[in-house]
Amino acid sequence: MTARPANAHQARLLRLLRDGGPNSRAQLGDQVDLSRSKLAVEVDRLLETGLVVADGLAASRGGRRSHNIRLAPNLRFLGVDIGATSVDVAVTNAELEVLGHINQPMDVREGPVAVFEQVLAMAAKLRASGLAEGFDGAGIGVPGPVRFPEGVPVAPPIMPGWDGFPVREALSQELGCPVMVDNDVNLMAMGEQHAGVARSVADFLCVKIGTGIGCGIVVGGEVYRGTTGSAGDIGHIQVEPEGRPCACGNKGCLEAHFSGAALARDAQEAAHQGRSPELGARLEAAGALTAADVAAAAAAGDPTALDLIRAGGNRTGQVIAGLVSFFNPGLVVIGGGVTGLGHTLLAAIRTQVYRQSLPLATGNLPIVLGELGPTAGVTGGARLISDHLFSPA
Repeated sequence: MTARPANAHQARLLRLLRDGGPNSRAQLGDQVDLSRSKLAVEVDRLLETGLVVADGLAASRGGRRSHNIRLAPNLRFLGVDIGATSVDVAVTNAELEVLGHINQPMDVREGPVAVFEQVLAMAAKLRASGLAEGFDGAGIGVPGPVRFPEGVPVAPPIMPGWDGFPVREALSQELGCPVMVDNDVNLMAMGEQHAGVARSVADFLCVKIGTGIGCGIVVGGEVYRGTTGSAGDIGHIQVEPEGRPCACGNKGCLEAHFSGAALARDAQEAAHQGRSPELGARLEAAGALTAADVAAAAAAGDPTALDLIRAGGNRTGQVIAGLVSFFNPGLVVIGGGVTGLGHTLLAAIRTQVYRQSLPLATGNLPIVLGELGPTAGVTGGARLISDHLFSPA
């Protein structure tokens, strides 16, 4: 993809077609502040670039029928969601529909070179399946703070060896297309906003609970990243003044007390102490426990597993309650690997938020699980790069 929109009007038209699908000139004209003649000029210029194509006649609205316009059907975006223990890679069309998706286990601590070898192999597999001849752009999410303009991770606590690595530049060279890089929870928020539970909400929080904990903040329909890109790093808000040591170097962080890793550690401790026969049996069979084991034990009615989930939900809810009082969002979305804990976790979070935040902030506040699951991040990655490419050059 070499062409870019020449002005803000063309960029607006491209995003409308991305988010709403094929549309007629007349219907596009209803959504943009352009005269009919000016709209015709801008659409014709976009047709000349090849970014959009004619797509048959639209339904009649009286008089001469208008032509439908759609984004070029051969455009392909790559979405990459790198987690602490797995990676998701997907290819989408220009409307961000996921055409193919691969998930594989991976340890982010192996470092950027090893991780990107795996990412590139997965992208090549998708390309070889016939879904894409090449990629017009790629959006990458990583589980740590990112200096957004440069696409560079900065001192990520759970990503040794990644500090300062030029992710954007390195992958752009390997893939041969433009690349944008962001924190993984921001991509999750963008995915849920485009195709998930937050489709009609302009101001919301998206909390990802996995190996770490982060929060995507969407204000007026746009991700808020803060001055340096570290907005939403709620996993390192202190919940216990003299609590457990955290990977960030501080004590008592939320992430140290409740995350996928913390939950697995607490479950193993309970199993070793004989407090849960169910977890003990799982530990003996597998040699180690994960958050998924806690979820399965809770589903089987194990009281200790349920208590661990509720305690974690209570701590997370305390932090979210503070965010709700401060930000007054229209929605809170809970996502990430630990959402396999389901409604026990959600109920504990809701209880704390509704109890602690002001009634004016919580009176009409839905707190819900994300809809897209593992495709939220890759959809968000495609959305991130399309936002960049569908902006004036």
